[in-house]
Amino acid sequence: MDPTWRTTVGPYTASDIRPGDPYELSNGQLIECMGTGQRGARTNASGAMLLGTDPDVRSVGVDAGISPRPDILRAPDIVIGDLEDKPGWAPKSPPLAVEYADTGQDEPQLRQKIAELLATGTQLIWVVRLHGPRCVEVHAPSAPVWLARIGDVLAAPGILRNPVPVSALYDLNEAQRLTLRNLLQREGYDSIQAIKAEGFDEGFDEGRDEGALIATRNALYRILMRRSLSLSSDDTIRIDQCTDRQTLERWLDAAIDAATTRDVFA
Repeated sequence: MDPTWRTTVGPYTASDIRPGDPYELSNGQLIECMGTGQRGARTNASGAMLLGTDPDVRSVGVDAGISPRPDILRAPDIVIGDLEDKPGWAPKSPPLAVEYADTGQDEPQLRQKIAELLATGTQLIWVVRLHGPRCVEVHAPSAPVWLARIGDVLAAPGILRNPVPVSALYDLNEAQRLTLRNLLQREGYDSIQAIKAEGFDEGFDEGRDEGALIATRNALYRILMRRSLSLSSDDTIRIDQCTDRQTLERWLDAAIDAATTRDVFA
């Protein structure tokens, strides 16, 4: 592509913009988008980690280019949706988008971005305010904006399985704790306690089975000794290495009436 394309007068299309170019596109007009500050970078990363690990989420993207129309290209801070493992802009607006707004936020451009995403299919947009009182604006099509504060919980039915406390979008420790919960749920566990309980049950069952084998072997040796049925070294090895309880019990039953040691193992 000609590197001087930006010197021409628009309108532009999403195909004019390359991955890595610091631009979004609204109605064919370029919008310069520079990097975020350190506070925004931290919260973007922890928010993507938390939301992206929800058991019902198939894909998560950070600054993913969304182009539902040729004259629109938007890159929300976090998108939850059907991003594919292939190059190019995502052709559909995500079900859930998250924007982190800090000092210096261009409010008119943010409102335009929200309006375009909602108009092209996004179901929910959460605007996390980093400057001033901590709160999250919840935007949805044809609905008034709801302001969620610390202590409130955000929900995204059909998109996220688990509710998201507002505080978790700010606090890294809480985001990590809930991320662990999400990862455990992806593996079929409700909590760390569920894993511990499963391990205890498995260990108990294994210990109980091993204890039964030892008890059966001891009973077999005792009967053989009481009946003066001598064992060769091969017979002893055979008993000690047997890990099948039914086989040991069969030998035990045979030892009660067997005339010779050979009859026990017949």
